[in-house]
Amino acid sequence: MLQEDIKIENLLLNLEHIELVANWVYQEFCEGKPDRTVDFVINCFKNRNLNKTPISLIALIDNKCVGVVSIFDNDLETRPELTPWLAGLYVDPNYRCKGVADKLINAVLKICKNMNYDTVFLRTEHTANYYKKHGWTFVEDTTDEYGQETSVFMRKLI
Repeated sequence: MLQEDIKIENLLLNLEHIELVANWVYQEFCEGKPDRTVDFVINCFKNRNLNKTPISLIALIDNKCVGVVSIFDNDLETRPELTPWLAGLYVDPNYRCKGVADKLINAVLKICKNMNYDTVFLRTEHTANYYKKHGWTFVEDTTDEYGQETSVFMRKLI
């Protein structure tokens, strides 16, 4: 598979994939959080935007959805001054290590730059080494509003 085979599109232009990506995001990031249900996540995705945050992008290969990522004003309530955030990056396990995540991340960075941001933030609980290897700068280890330990990274947009 080539990078050119991966198409990145706004989720709002591909509504048929909302339930799939909502289930991925719920299972990966929301399960066990009492105020988050699959229906809550589906409704969040239905309320995304085309040209302003929050935005969700999907990766398509032969019209099959294989990944998702979002851009939020804030993804860490304990650090409201930091904005915008790359959030909810998920790639179908069958398509990992094939460039899908890189393409989704690059699309987020391009959109944020076009929105005149000079820095993008993200948080991660398990993939700090991935982001370090891909040029993100560690900011801090902190705790979120649920008491979960998380690492914050940033990326300058040139």
